[in-house]
Amino acid sequence: MTEQLLDLTQHEIQALKTRYNLADAHTHQQQSVGQRQIVSALPDLWYEAEATRQADLEDRFKEVFFRLHGQNSVRADTTMLSYAASISTLVAGMYLRQREISVSLVEPCFDNLPDVLHNVGVRPVPIPEDALHDADRIYDRLVETVKTDALFLVDPNNPTGFSLLSHGRKGFEEVIRFCVDHHKLFVVDLCFAAFALADPRFGRFDLYELLDGSGVSYIALEDTGKTWPLQDAKCALLTCSRDLYEDVYNIHTSVLLDVSPFVLNFLARYVEDSIEDGMASVRDVITRNREAAQKALAGSLLEHIDPAVNVSVAWFRITDENVKATELQAHLAQYEVYVLPGTYFFWSEPERGEHYVRVALARDPGDFRASVQRLREGVDSYGA
Repeated sequence: MTEQLLDLTQHEIQALKTRYNLADAHTHQQQSVGQRQIVSALPDLWYEAEATRQADLEDRFKEVFFRLHGQNSVRADTTMLSYAASISTLVAGMYLRQREISVSLVEPCFDNLPDVLHNVGVRPVPIPEDALHDADRIYDRLVETVKTDALFLVDPNNPTGFSLLSHGRKGFEEVIRFCVDHHKLFVVDLCFAAFALADPRFGRFDLYELLDGSGVSYIALEDTGKTWPLQDAKCALLTCSRDLYEDVYNIHTSVLLDVSPFVLNFLARYVEDSIEDGMASVRDVITRNREAAQKALAGSLLEHIDPAVNVSVAWFRITDENVKATELQAHLAQYEVYVLPGTYFFWSEPERGEHYVRVALARDPGDFRASVQRLREGVDSYGA
């Protein structure tokens, strides 16, 4: 079955049918105390949305979202909303194709990014993530490797958890300096940025102040989908520099009208709840589950790779070079455990991903402990 699957999303669909689903990064944990109160108020939120102008709900959502993230200088009038990050990515890809803009895309990354670009006729060129690892060499490495019109990064990155924030402000400053000096469009997927916000080692500085102050042309993609347990009700945000806005807006309106007013209304309550609890409901589940995974798999074939940011996925290296991720994954399926092989994340050279698997962490902690215990059983039985 798995040999016929063409991308990670198809794997995730299969994983939804399994008992121990550690594949998709969607939020499957239970509600916190504050979130349960929001759920109890859903009928009131429905009628409130029904009685409120769409534009007012959009403005309120943008305001609380960017306030939570500390992006106080963002120009909300250049922010467009959609019901999924993949739709925002599609709009960005359509803009790139319309303008015949070539693009360098970070590798590894989740494969729907190169897939969406391919599907609109854009052929991304890979840029290795390690080009960004040394803050003092970022500029020079980008000069060496980026020969396209645009640079497309994911920060924090999925699956590795790497972030330019590990360099403080300097990482983003160097990337943006390169883009300005060499007239590159900067596209950045920030859909996992909430985990940097929740990680006490990081937080976020006002990136939009830096972007707008630099004069760089940019498209920034943000999302709620990987942050709160909303049963896949979500909203994505596309914000662009003023010089791109008219063209991007015209593409955006050809794709959709709006996001559900009800969804915007109750999403805003979840954002406000995270402002009140300092992101504790997001941080605590991920931290507990990462620790549980490390403990359960210690000494096994799978070696945990510490992420820069405590994102909602864990990246493991297969320590035996003779074991391939695709073969291990097929074996684990016999134990009703589903993880993602690293192959698809290395979208230009899948063979490089045979040394890695990804485990999703956004699960109820009790269910997650049972899943990683079962995962350990399956891993230990491989080749036995």
